[in-house]
Amino acid sequence: MVIDRLAARLGAKSALVSENESLSYRELAARAHQYGRWAVAEEIGPGDVVALFMANCPEYMAIWLGITRTRAVVSLINTNLTGESLLHAIKTARPKHLIVGAELVDSIITLLPRLPLNIQCWIHGERSHALPRVDDAVQRHESDSIGGSECPSPSIADPALYIYTSGTTGLPKAAKVSHFRIMQWTHWFAGMMDATLDDVIYNCLPMYHSVGGIVAPGAVLVGGGTVVVRKRFSASRFWDDIVESKCTLFQYIGELCRYLVNSPVHPLENHHQLRLCCGNGLGRDVWVRFKERFRVPKILEFYAATEANFSLYNCEEKPGSIGRVPPFIAHRFPVTLVKFDLDKGEPARGQSGLCFRCAPNEIGEAIAKISEDGTNPNGRFEGYVDEGATERKLLRNVFVNGDVWYRSGDLMRQDEKGYYYFVDRVGDTFRWKGENVSATEVAEIISASPGVLWAVVYGVSVPGNDGRAGMAAISVGASFDLAALRAHLCRALPDYARPVFLRMRSALAMTGTFKPEKSELMREGCDPGMVTDEIYFDDKARGKYVLMDHTLYRSIVDGVTRI
Repeated sequence: MVIDRLAARLGAKSALVSENESLSYRELAARAHQYGRWAVAEEIGPGDVVALFMANCPEYMAIWLGITRTRAVVSLINTNLTGESLLHAIKTARPKHLIVGAELVDSIITLLPRLPLNIQCWIHGERSHALPRVDDAVQRHESDSIGGSECPSPSIADPALYIYTSGTTGLPKAAKVSHFRIMQWTHWFAGMMDATLDDVIYNCLPMYHSVGGIVAPGAVLVGGGTVVVRKRFSASRFWDDIVESKCTLFQYIGELCRYLVNSPVHPLENHHQLRLCCGNGLGRDVWVRFKERFRVPKILEFYAATEANFSLYNCEEKPGSIGRVPPFIAHRFPVTLVKFDLDKGEPARGQSGLCFRCAPNEIGEAIAKISEDGTNPNGRFEGYVDEGATERKLLRNVFVNGDVWYRSGDLMRQDEKGYYYFVDRVGDTFRWKGENVSATEVAEIISASPGVLWAVVYGVSVPGNDGRAGMAAISVGASFDLAALRAHLCRALPDYARPVFLRMRSALAMTGTFKPEKSELMREGCDPGMVTDEIYFDDKARGKYVLMDHTLYRSIVDGVTRI
């Protein structure tokens, strides 16, 4: 195991550190071995699944490192899930054992009568229920390296983890992650970030996700650095943490950076030791403000998805771009954009049945060639636990009959120099007045208006009208001015792209990876009878947003008031 070599070389050096506990490299390896032996004792072996439902902590990584040593698979469950969504995630993985953090046990207790009887549940931490404590059980096992006679080592191709998609518009899907991909992610990012023994990374992203649980901690650990683990992001505490922990790296999600630039000035925001911030989803508007205000030396933006067989990196710090594939390795990473039929919701095809490549700056869906014969390991698509979901991600007979490509589900454009720019998720772009509207683009423009803290844009159906009208749910601060927002939108957007409806929210629901939850907003639509928040209608005749009531809504539906 890589962790054994690191433990032998680095010993007592801090590996994972939180507010309440820490593990050195030697302790991380020892704890992982104890979990491995515990798994063997519980007859957990090749192909068996252990579900892990715990908040961020140093031991989180030790648990899955140890259990996957037995060729078992660990399913990383989103800690924000409850009820039916949580039940779905557990059942999808079909686990033999379930490990639950003490602070989350109430969510599981209510589901116990509905879980399959063959699942053995364990609690990690202070016990308040009759479940056995796994952290006590592992103490009975030796902490030295597990030998091959005790348990055969996994191969690089063996599945190691199930990591779930965010589920922003539906139930999450469990993506398969092999030992090969864990090694690829961690070592590739270690090189991209030039991780060294002196680096300390700040990781407040959820460890049940590929970035927060593998990329961020793994890349720094293989370089010999230290990972500062936090359970969640706090804008008010962020700079104190960064300075006190002497962090040199910060793994971000774009919306975290938006939080920070919208926060009041902090006395320590320019007294940090950060040398690089790495992450994805940093829009151009926030990028420039974030880098300049906080004096960040370098930003490494990338594009990736847990299940994807390709990634993009913006090493040149081109604001707004999600990266490119350098020409000298393009043959190893065949990525392209294909024209997309928005009405059909799938790539467009000609009379021959084949797809069309996009011209420079033309919007299309990003796809990547799949290596089905295994000759190019970088092009493998490992898919999901659900075979039907795996098949839906495949695009066949694309440029020649018989070829197979991975569908990203993301609409992008590529400029003349090869840089890619994210436009929208497939399904987030909608048609209004015969024009295509990018929800992501409109949301970024709204967020740039003074006083707007958050904006989520989506299309809603309005009876009597074709297409979907634009609607924005926004959260605002004290300096917000409704008339100023409308004037800003009139300057920045064509008429068809300006939101017809505004929904005022005190907060916006987010996934664990800080993506907006749109499904419920879209379901409720613009009917004031379905929504308790204030809704404003863009009354073009009067040149302003007006508060909508049932009478106005009825007038819109009946066609008396035109939109």
